[in-house]
Amino acid sequence: MTTSLYGIAVKKIDGAAATLQEHAGEVLLVVNVASKCGLTPQYAGLEQLQKKYSGRKFSVLGFPANDFAGQEPGEDAEIQQFCSTQYDVHFPLYSKIGVTGPGKHPLYQYLTTEKPETEDREAMEKMLRGYKMEPTPKPEVVWNFEKFLINRHGQVVRRFAPDTAPDAPKLVEAIEAELAKT
Repeated sequence: MTTSLYGIAVKKIDGAAATLQEHAGEVLLVVNVASKCGLTPQYAGLEQLQKKYSGRKFSVLGFPANDFAGQEPGEDAEIQQFCSTQYDVHFPLYSKIGVTGPGKHPLYQYLTTEKPETEDREAMEKMLRGYKMEPTPKPEVVWNFEKFLINRHGQVVRRFAPDTAPDAPKLVEAIEAELAKT
């Protein structure tokens, strides 16, 4: 794909136009988030990652999405308030977008094209089927809180299933490995 991650237009949660260029040179963890999901408590762990590594040019970037069972019905201002009051989130949040299907935002078109395979996707699919929900087809994002790890050069290096906790050793080790590179 010829497009650079840093050139894709996004909006900050306050509506300001932006690109990810302001994060060039950082290790990024891009996460599609939702406030009414069983995985919503991951906000706390994501904030801990932000606090732990932000001094080393690392950022968690949250992209609210309402693509899965209507679990992010709020408007941007409501989402921002929820994240602030319930989880004291300080990592960058962006305007609500589509992360799967025909309304998929160009950022997620890029991410899923660059890294089509989700690690440990099968376990998440099995869990969803247990709740009588049919998972999205590959390479689509399978659910809220899927995580894309981006290196300092804007390349997607890993993709973690939604149920991979922010403090999971494999995720922390992957972040630290990328932070150690120049």
